Amino acid sequence: MITLDHHPSGRHFLQIPGPSPVPDRILRAMSLPTIDHRGPEFAALGLKVIDGLKRVFRTRHPVAIYPASGTGAWEAALANTMSPGDAVLMFETGHFATLWQKMALRLGLQPEFLSVPGTDAATGLPTGWRRGVQADLIEERLRADTAHRIKAVCVVHNETSTGVTSDIAAVRRAIDAAGHPALLMVDTISGLACADYRHDEWGVDVSISGSQKGLMLPPGISFNALSPKALEASKAAKLPRSFWAWDEIVEMNRGGYWPYTPNTNLLVGLSEALDMLLEQGLDAVFARHQRWAEGVRAAVRAWGLPIQCADASVVSPVLTGVITPQGVDADALRRLIHERFDLSLGTGLGKVKGRMFRIGHLGDSNDLTLVATLAGVEMGLKLAGVALAGSGVQAAMAEFAARPAPRPLRAAA
Repeated sequence: MITLDHHPSGRHFLQIPGPSPVPDRILRAMSLPTIDHRGPEFAALGLKVIDGLKRVFRTRHPVAIYPASGTGAWEAALANTMSPGDAVLMFETGHFATLWQKMALRLGLQPEFLSVPGTDAATGLPTGWRRGVQADLIEERLRADTAHRIKAVCVVHNETSTGVTSDIAAVRRAIDAAGHPALLMVDTISGLACADYRHDEWGVDVSISGSQKGLMLPPGISFNALSPKALEASKAAKLPRSFWAWDEIVEMNRGGYWPYTPNTNLLVGLSEALDMLLEQGLDAVFARHQRWAEGVRAAVRAWGLPIQCADASVVSPVLTGVITPQGVDADALRRLIHERFDLSLGTGLGKVKGRMFRIGHLGDSNDLTLVATLAGVEMGLKLAGVALAGSGVQAAMAEFAARPAPRPLRAAA
């Protein structure tokens, strides 16, 4: 039996950038009895969630759904389109871009990792981990690849480790300007259903996402949204795949089924999550996240601390990375805040470990959730001896008060 020594009163504040809090409405849906995954009731569910996901990805083309984490969807994207030894061009924007690059190596591909060189003078952190994808560098490299050895360009839409987004439409324009046939693959695991994303309009060939961020579900479902070009490339790809293979999934999905046992109750939860998002409207969902992000950033500026994303034009609506002063261990600060206030914040990952923490402002949140979160952070910073320029809580409240809130998510009657 698992025993827990810590039983705080009240609800835990889960303000990491995913997994995000699961709304009660979705938890109730997931608690329904499990149904036959080969029966007619399930077929109706399968067709409904596939159609809803197409609307969220903004695509007319197939979306493959896996009972897996986002890491599985990364592998599916590469395994279905690449052959051993293929060259892929990837861009370093943070820890998750780095992990995807390491996966490509393990799969027997030849990833080339572009990055912005240098170290930020003010913080001592890597420059490339404070900025988004530089489309001009991608265009320059592709123009030099006259033999078209590079088979895919892989970028992260919203880098969860840093709080930096990237302009995906600009990457597509760069590929087209170079006249290069490479596929465009985009990780939007933390961006989907939080930030504007347009699979078809932006010319993405494979979009990768997961259930535990903007879709407000527990971890365990991941997705590949597919273009006709990607489906055609899969016919000639030679990397081994069976569980990940698109062909059987796409074929059986036409009837609402899967070639193996899917995660039935999570799909029921996904159906409810899609209803919640589409009832509110995606534009309102994106506006809600932008508003929360502006309030949290106002708080960080009031404290006098640097925001991890150094380019205001690509700052994330999903999370805010906060850089701690030199000599202040961000992980020790996070532990202090968790122990004193039962508040979970995201850790610094990879090259920024110990130098920053992350505040998630996504999914099932509201103004008061975030004001309370910022109060916990502000108290923790003071307890840790960090000198603050002003009150972030007051700054966030002023920001929220000055901007009317979009219509909130509501439980079904």
